[in-house]
Amino acid sequence: MKKAAVILAPGFEEGEALNVIDILRRAGVDCESVSLSGKQVTGSHKITVLCDRELAADVSGYDMIVLPGGLPGAENLRDSSLLMDVVREMDKAGRFVCAICAAPIALERAGVLEGRTWTAYPGYDQKIKAGTFSGDEVVVDGNVITSRGPATVFAFAYRLAEALGCDVSELKEKMLYHFAMGK
Repeated sequence: MKKAAVILAPGFEEGEALNVIDILRRAGVDCESVSLSGKQVTGSHKITVLCDRELAADVSGYDMIVLPGGLPGAENLRDSSLLMDVVREMDKAGRFVCAICAAPIALERAGVLEGRTWTAYPGYDQKIKAGTFSGDEVVVDGNVITSRGPATVFAFAYRLAEALGCDVSELKEKMLYHFAMGK
């Protein structure tokens, strides 16, 4: 079974984090909520989540890490030296490094956007200087997957599951994705 970690820092965007965890688990991925410090993390809209575990330097058991946006969550992710080491290790190993909304600022600091195409929340195309910005809903460039923000979280999460080898066609149907998104 594939394994993913959604990394939560204080001020994370709750919808982006929890919807990704939910969809990956429904798709059959062993997905953990992992905090930067402490088991409880409060998001940007004052929702407190009890995480499965805390981040450790050894992430060799994960096939994917996912960084949700939100402020100041994305900045807290970016400012974590431990997370920067983890992101670099995952990227170097060719494992998936994923971010949505404002969280690509953490990928930039880790150096993984150099020479890659990415997307982020509107305005971050002016803040992030590395790589090439795309306005697409979800962008996949090798092992780096990025998305725009809260309204794109379902498309992002389904794409993450597909990257891990899951067939999400039935899941999309059961969750009424095509109906809700007009697709």
